Amino acid sequence: MRDFAQFGGKSEEDWAKEVQAIAENYRGKSESELVRAIYARAEEGRREGTLTDEQIDAFYAQFSSLLDEPKRRRLKRIVEQLKKS
Repeated sequence: MRDFAQFGGKSEEDWAKEVQAIAENYRGKSESELVRAIYARAEEGRREGTLTDEQIDAFYAQFSSLLDEPKRRRLKRIVEQLKKS
């Protein structure tokens, strides 16, 4: 995952390819490692002024549909924290 800007405006086919690539990069990683990676990218984007709330929302919209309800709630909390930073 390079940055959050990649999560908006993709076709379903492009999105499926992107999800597969991301999944490969994080295969074998724990949930906490994945969360740390999300926060690190978000903090970097906020510092550089390149991460908007809209991009965070697009990230959530794309990934939340792939998750079960407990994981979706955790992701929602992460998104809310990111938008406060």
